Amino acid sequence: MDPNPTAVAVTEPQTPGGTPPDPYAQAYAGPYAPVPAYAPPPPPSLVRRLLTPVGTLAAVAAAFAYVGTVDPNEPGHYPVCPTLRFTGLFCPGCGGLRSAHAFAHGDLAAAFGSNALAVVGYGVFAVVMVLWLVRAIRGIPMRVTLSPAWWWGIGAVLALFTLVRNLPFGAALAP
Repeated sequence: MDPNPTAVAVTEPQTPGGTPPDPYAQAYAGPYAPVPAYAPPPPPSLVRRLLTPVGTLAAVAAAFAYVGTVDPNEPGHYPVCPTLRFTGLFCPGCGGLRSAHAFAHGDLAAAFGSNALAVVGYGVFAVVMVLWLVRAIRGIPMRVTLSPAWWWGIGAVLALFTLVRNLPFGAALAP
């Protein structure tokens, strides 16, 4: 007696010559045609995995090279910050180009003097890039997800930095 009476035996159809039909014909063999096994796609190659992080790093390096070449301390090369122009207040990004220019030339004291928060951002970016490159080499996807508490914290730091650099006792943070 058959232990599984509901099982249906599926045999591969044969052509009159005894050879199996071509695989494209099996798709139209009817409701009892065998289902091909699922095969996950092969993992991307190392070059493909490194394409995005290396491209991002190249774009940032090109931007720093441009800012390092074209001095933002000379008027007329870059637009004026609209917040500074219309309100007279320094935004969190004011002095960022001068900071990047000094950083590109290796003058960390001048970079901190122009925009200390931007220099901290350069460091955070460097750590994230190293982590991204290592994970790409190992084949582990990179996903940066921050909880809303982190976003609120970043916003609070930016707001506090903006407030302090515009007050008389925070003049050291002004560009």
